[in-house]
Amino acid sequence: MAKSRIVEIDPVTRVEGHGKVTIHLDEDNNVDEARLHIVEFRGFERFIQGRLLWEVPVIVQRLCGICPVSHHLAAAKAMDVIVGAKHLTPTAEKMRRLMHYGQIMQSHVLHFFHLCSPDLLFGFDAPVEKRNIFGVIAEYPELAKQAVMMRKYGQEVIQVTAGKKIHGTGAIPGGINKNLSIRERDALLKDIDQMAEWARGALQVAKNYSVDNLSLVQSFGSFPSNYLSLVREDGALDLYHGNLRAINSQGRAIFDQIDYQHYHELLVEDVRSWSYMKFPFIKKLGRLDGWYRVGPLARLNNAGFIDTPEAAIAHQELKAVTEGKPNPTSLANHWARMIELLHCVEKIRELLLDPDLQGEDLVVKGERQEEGVGVIEAPRGTLIHHYRVDKNDQVTFCNLIVSTTHNNEAMNRAVTKVAKQYLSFQTKITEAMLNHVEVVIRAYDPCLSCATHALGQMPLEVELYDADGALLDRNSQHIK
Repeated sequence: MAKSRIVEIDPVTRVEGHGKVTIHLDEDNNVDEARLHIVEFRGFERFIQGRLLWEVPVIVQRLCGICPVSHHLAAAKAMDVIVGAKHLTPTAEKMRRLMHYGQIMQSHVLHFFHLCSPDLLFGFDAPVEKRNIFGVIAEYPELAKQAVMMRKYGQEVIQVTAGKKIHGTGAIPGGINKNLSIRERDALLKDIDQMAEWARGALQVAKNYSVDNLSLVQSFGSFPSNYLSLVREDGALDLYHGNLRAINSQGRAIFDQIDYQHYHELLVEDVRSWSYMKFPFIKKLGRLDGWYRVGPLARLNNAGFIDTPEAAIAHQELKAVTEGKPNPTSLANHWARMIELLHCVEKIRELLLDPDLQGEDLVVKGERQEEGVGVIEAPRGTLIHHYRVDKNDQVTFCNLIVSTTHNNEAMNRAVTKVAKQYLSFQTKITEAMLNHVEVVIRAYDPCLSCATHALGQMPLEVELYDADGALLDRNSQHIK
């Protein structure tokens, strides 16, 4: 019998949530397979059932403490459909947009500086005791300070729009529950120029790394794929609202400008026995060819243009690297993420100067519906919330496809490619080699707790062992 062994990375570090990687090596120490396992389960799709529709935008935020606004707004958008609010008031829509740009700003800063920058600044092989946020603080104190202050600013934007920095209540079905006071506006405007300057600097760090290490970036966990995101009706990047667009690796449209209320006609959710995370694919392309990527790089691959001036220039510089074709490189997500950071700062400035934010017409209603879908571009990619509600306003059905779930197949392919490149035929596997695998996972900024939802049956297995480790009994049941 051929000998084989398994190497585990448990847990994967510097990501949100809990996961592990198993790397399977054959008798010649060649990597045969590698998998990213999600080892936690949240179950929101089940226990949200029976709750009142008004509660949902607040409850679902508890999926995550890093991107609660994304779930808050996606759920609110779905409930807008159910209460018949086809068009929000200008104040409500712009307050929600401001909240969302603050959320993406703080999340992108947290991920890039606190989780990823140690690898980019010190190298994938740097000593583990240096390769962390404390190492960044020690060697790049000004950069670390900027990261803290930019995230603080994003959180302050959330606070004045949602009521709290984490798990706010600002968005309600049909609108918003507060406007922006002049005092709140002026407090944010006071620091916006500084935020813009620091965002430009962060973009330069990410761009310089990608350009200076182009051969590494182009080969590291990179592969052609399809891409999915929302785009505005004119094809522009829009992080809050739009229609669904998917393109293939050559940039040709698979579908375009599709109302996201019909997402279920386009996408299928596959399941596999070794992960609580689902594996979506584009229905008409099939399971083997229909998988795709979402997130900052997918959005910039999909978008025809960006409607803020500085980010628009940066977008063109990114596209020039691949001569306008979709960029297939996993590590280019960092560059794209910082372009979006600058875009968010530009959008925040634009909104703060808009007098509609001081309007008093906050909520609309219309003809009641039984079903609604809300889609938003979360920091990590396209986020889908789908609900059905009965005549008593109680939720009877909930389906969530979060950004990290969309990227599940891509992350597993990236993990396998990097593992084969750096671990195959090695007589000794070091921590630095394993960190290469973690680096490619972090490029996707996964939120593993957001993504842990089962479809169909979830096994509950209990095993009883004696003091010597012998198995005495085993029992299992399936929770539907």
